[in-house]
Amino acid sequence: MAIKWTEDLATGIEKIDEQHRELFRRVNELMEACAKGKGKEQVLKTSNFLSEYVVMHFGEEEKIMREKNYPGYEAHKAQHDGFVKRFAEIKEKLGQTGPTVDLVIKMNNFLVDWLFNHIKKTDKALGAYLKGQM
Repeated sequence: MAIKWTEDLATGIEKIDEQHRELFRRVNELMEACAKGKGKEQVLKTSNFLSEYVVMHFGEEEKIMREKNYPGYEAHKAQHDGFVKRFAEIKEKLGQTGPTVDLVIKMNNFLVDWLFNHIKKTDKALGAYLKGQM
């Protein structure tokens, strides 16, 4: 079952929203592969993509927050750091056990939960603050 990007997830920061749409696309590729019984192959591709992409994406968001003196910077960054830590744990387990069905499901659930909860709450709050700055 695919997850759908909707405009209520938009932060109003086009660069960030475009990056979020790409994250949705990649997670959907993983979910589609899982539905076809090919999740084990796709999880490695998704993991490699995320290893690079989240560093770039979080870096962009954090740079914007620092430049605009965003008062929620520390808490927002702590969420990013939490994601990186949890993702590193999943990736380490992936290296140890390979892409087991259990691990593929955990990664899927983790990513979907993150996308919806972080974007809908934390990133939207950042977008609202930035709109007020313009």
